[in-house]
Amino acid sequence: MKINSVKQALKAGTLQLGTGYWQIRSPEIARILAAAGFHWAFVDTEHGGFDLETVQDICRVSNLVGLCPIVRVADLQYPLVARALDCGAQGIIFPRVESPELLEKAVSWTKFPPAGVRGYGLTIQQMNYEPLSFTEILERANANTMVVMQIETQRAVDMRDELLSVPGIDAVMIGPADLSISLGVPGDFQHPKMVAAMEAVRDTCVAKGIAPGTQTRSLALAKFWKERGMLFLGCSNETSMLLDRASELVSQLK
Repeated sequence: MKINSVKQALKAGTLQLGTGYWQIRSPEIARILAAAGFHWAFVDTEHGGFDLETVQDICRVSNLVGLCPIVRVADLQYPLVARALDCGAQGIIFPRVESPELLEKAVSWTKFPPAGVRGYGLTIQQMNYEPLSFTEILERANANTMVVMQIETQRAVDMRDELLSVPGIDAVMIGPADLSISLGVPGDFQHPKMVAAMEAVRDTCVAKGIAPGTQTRSLALAKFWKERGMLFLGCSNETSMLLDRASELVSQLK
């Protein structure tokens, strides 16, 4: 069964670089991202147009090439979480978290009993065809499934201590777009309000042994937050990278 190297590295305090898998419905993107050196990518079923079969294909190829596939579910609902994991996701991102009670329930959906309430639905390929006992499967799956929560509002920032006290959270991915809107500075990602809020979340994460992280839209912002201790660090997405590189080539050839 696949070992979640990203989860292990974050526990050791090692930077893990990722990106968004946002619009292009091709598993080949996973091979490209792995070859480029990314450690993880999140398949965005909150804003992207991926159906379940595509998610399964992306997760399968990602696992084969060593890219940790994490699915951002559209909402905190058990069927969305359980089916993403059954498709081969090594982790789940919970968006728009503001309720500790709902977050605690959502974490339980990612774990098999007795640690949680996830229903058993693994297939032999997810175990890499290893002849494992039920007990071994449950223990390894629980140990290697990663839980990431997003902080995307002023309310969540204010409640960060309570939210991050929920057991079982491995990392936080701050959502800067929604957070900037919530703070009244839409799109101004280096506004003092944004920096202060994100640093406050980072500090609480560190105090509680949770990997702090954020998604960023540019290399400059990624470097900015890398220097400030973000470990679960995302930068750009597959469509933006394609547009950026294509634009650069065309501009240089004109």
